[in-house]
Amino acid sequence: MTIRTTFLGTLCRPSFVVAIAVVAVFVGPTSAHKAPHAPEQLKQYEDVFMEEVRKGDLLFHGDAATAKQMNVVLSTTGMACAMCHPMASDTHPQSYPKFQVETSKFATLRDMINWCIEKPNQGEKIDPESDAMKALEAYITWSNTGSVLVPGKH
Repeated sequence: MTIRTTFLGTLCRPSFVVAIAVVAVFVGPTSAHKAPHAPEQLKQYEDVFMEEVRKGDLLFHGDAATAKQMNVVLSTTGMACAMCHPMASDTHPQSYPKFQVETSKFATLRDMINWCIEKPNQGEKIDPESDAMKALEAYITWSNTGSVLVPGKH
Protein backbone atom coordinates (compact mmCIF):
# COMPACT_ATOMS: atom_id res chain seq x y z
CA MET A 1 0.00 0.00 0.00
CA THR A 2 1.39 3.40 -0.94
CA ILE A 3 1.26 6.59 1.04
CA ARG A 4 -1.01 8.07 -1.62
CA THR A 5 -3.54 5.19 -1.27
CA THR A 6 -3.53 5.50 2.52
CA PHE A 7 -3.95 9.28 2.32
CA LEU A 8 -6.87 9.03 -0.15
CA GLY A 9 -8.52 6.32 1.95
CA THR A 10 -8.24 8.50 5.04
CA LEU A 11 -9.79 11.44 3.20
CA CYS A 12 -12.65 9.35 1.81
CA ARG A 13 -13.82 7.89 5.14
CA PRO A 14 -14.58 11.22 6.84
CA SER A 15 -16.17 12.50 3.62
CA PHE A 16 -18.45 9.47 3.57
CA VAL A 17 -19.46 10.02 7.20
CA VAL A 18 -20.14 13.70 6.51
CA ALA A 19 -22.24 12.78 3.46
CA ILE A 20 -24.37 10.40 5.56
CA ALA A 21 -24.81 13.06 8.24
CA VAL A 22 -25.94 15.62 5.65
CA VAL A 23 -28.46 13.18 4.19
CA ALA A 24 -29.76 12.37 7.69
CA VAL A 25 -30.27 16.06 8.49
CA PHE A 26 -32.24 16.72 5.30
CA VAL A 27 -34.21 13.48 5.23
CA GLY A 28 -34.92 13.42 8.97
CA PRO A 29 -35.33 10.51 11.34
CA THR A 30 -37.05 7.37 10.18
CA SER A 31 -39.57 5.34 12.09
CA ALA A 32 -41.28 2.01 11.62
CA HIS A 33 -44.66 3.69 11.27
CA LYS A 34 -44.74 6.87 9.24
CA ALA A 35 -48.33 7.67 10.11
CA PRO A 36 -49.44 7.61 13.74
CA HIS A 37 -51.95 4.95 14.72
CA ALA A 38 -55.52 6.09 15.10
CA PRO A 39 -57.09 5.55 18.54
CA GLU A 40 -59.43 2.95 16.99
CA GLN A 41 -56.42 0.97 15.71
CA LEU A 42 -54.73 1.10 19.09
CA LYS A 43 -57.94 -0.13 20.73
CA GLN A 44 -58.10 -3.05 18.27
CA TYR A 45 -54.46 -3.96 18.95
CA GLU A 46 -55.04 -3.78 22.70
CA ASP A 47 -58.18 -5.93 22.43
CA VAL A 48 -56.33 -8.63 20.49
CA PHE A 49 -53.44 -8.58 22.98
CA MET A 50 -55.75 -8.73 25.99
CA GLU A 51 -57.61 -11.70 24.48
CA GLU A 52 -54.28 -13.55 24.32
CA VAL A 53 -53.54 -12.49 27.90
CA ARG A 54 -56.97 -13.85 28.94
CA LYS A 55 -56.28 -17.22 27.30
CA GLY A 56 -52.80 -17.32 28.82
CA ASP A 57 -54.24 -16.50 32.24
CA LEU A 58 -56.63 -19.45 31.98
CA LEU A 59 -53.84 -21.80 30.87
CA PHE A 60 -51.46 -20.50 33.55
CA HIS A 61 -54.06 -21.13 36.24
CA GLY A 62 -54.85 -24.66 35.03
CA ASP A 63 -58.17 -24.24 33.23
CA ALA A 64 -58.79 -27.69 31.76
CA ALA A 65 -61.37 -26.51 29.23
CA THR A 66 -58.96 -23.95 27.73
CA ALA A 67 -56.13 -26.50 27.64
CA LYS A 68 -58.40 -29.00 25.88
CA GLN A 69 -59.63 -26.34 23.43
CA MET A 70 -56.01 -25.42 22.62
CA ASN A 71 -55.03 -29.10 22.43
CA VAL A 72 -52.29 -28.97 25.10
CA VAL A 73 -51.51 -31.03 28.19
CA LEU A 74 -49.76 -28.63 30.54
CA SER A 75 -49.80 -30.96 33.56
CA THR A 76 -50.49 -34.55 34.54
CA THR A 77 -49.84 -33.90 38.24
CA GLY A 78 -52.74 -31.55 38.89
CA MET A 79 -50.27 -28.67 39.24
CA ALA A 80 -50.74 -25.40 37.41
CA CYS A 81 -48.10 -22.80 36.62
CA ALA A 82 -49.73 -20.44 39.11
CA MET A 83 -49.13 -22.83 41.99
CA CYS A 84 -45.41 -22.03 41.90
CA HIS A 85 -45.76 -18.60 40.27
CA PRO A 86 -48.86 -16.80 41.66
CA MET A 87 -49.73 -13.90 39.34
CA ALA A 88 -46.71 -14.96 37.22
CA SER A 89 -44.34 -13.96 40.02
CA ASP A 90 -40.75 -15.09 39.75
CA THR A 91 -41.03 -15.71 36.00
CA HIS A 92 -38.75 -12.78 35.03
CA PRO A 93 -39.68 -12.56 31.33
CA GLN A 94 -37.62 -9.39 31.09
CA SER A 95 -34.44 -11.35 31.83
CA TYR A 96 -34.65 -13.73 28.84
CA PRO A 97 -32.77 -14.85 26.83
CA LYS A 98 -30.19 -15.99 29.38
CA PHE A 99 -28.19 -18.95 30.64
CA GLN A 100 -30.68 -21.10 32.52
CA VAL A 101 -29.26 -23.25 35.31
CA GLU A 102 -32.12 -25.79 35.19
CA THR A 103 -31.49 -26.58 31.54
CA SER A 104 -27.71 -25.98 31.61
CA LYS A 105 -27.97 -23.95 28.41
CA PHE A 106 -28.79 -20.55 26.99
CA ALA A 107 -32.59 -20.36 26.96
CA THR A 108 -35.51 -18.21 25.86
CA LEU A 109 -38.67 -17.65 27.90
CA ARG A 110 -40.40 -20.21 25.68
CA ASP A 111 -37.71 -22.78 26.49
CA MET A 112 -38.27 -22.22 30.21
CA ILE A 113 -42.05 -22.43 29.89
CA ASN A 114 -41.62 -25.81 28.20
CA TRP A 115 -39.12 -26.94 30.85
CA CYS A 116 -41.66 -26.16 33.58
CA ILE A 117 -44.42 -27.95 31.67
CA GLU A 118 -42.27 -31.06 31.13
CA LYS A 119 -40.40 -31.33 34.44
CA PRO A 120 -42.37 -30.16 37.49
CA ASN A 121 -45.82 -30.44 35.88
CA GLN A 122 -45.02 -33.59 33.88
CA GLY A 123 -47.03 -32.27 30.95
CA GLU A 124 -46.30 -32.41 27.25
CA LYS A 125 -43.92 -29.93 25.64
CA ILE A 126 -45.82 -27.48 23.44
CA ASP A 127 -44.81 -26.08 20.08
CA PRO A 128 -42.96 -22.79 20.68
CA GLU A 129 -44.94 -21.22 17.82
CA SER A 130 -48.33 -22.50 18.99
CA ASP A 131 -51.22 -20.28 20.03
CA ALA A 132 -50.99 -21.76 23.54
CA MET A 133 -47.32 -20.74 23.89
CA LYS A 134 -48.04 -17.26 22.58
CA ALA A 135 -50.93 -16.92 25.05
CA LEU A 136 -48.78 -18.06 27.99
CA GLU A 137 -46.01 -15.71 26.95
CA ALA A 138 -48.50 -12.82 26.59
CA TYR A 139 -49.91 -13.46 30.08
CA ILE A 140 -46.47 -13.75 31.70
CA THR A 141 -45.21 -10.61 29.97
CA TRP A 142 -48.38 -8.65 30.77
CA SER A 143 -48.22 -9.76 34.41
CA ASN A 144 -44.71 -8.36 34.65
CA THR A 145 -45.55 -5.00 33.05
CA GLY A 146 -43.29 -2.34 34.48
CA SER A 147 -40.39 -4.69 35.13
CA VAL A 148 -37.03 -3.35 34.08
CA LEU A 149 -35.74 -5.00 30.91
CA VAL A 150 -32.33 -6.49 31.63
CA PRO A 151 -31.80 -9.49 29.32
CA GLY A 152 -29.36 -12.10 30.51
CA LYS A 153 -29.60 -11.20 34.23
CA HIS A 154 -31.19 -13.18 37.02
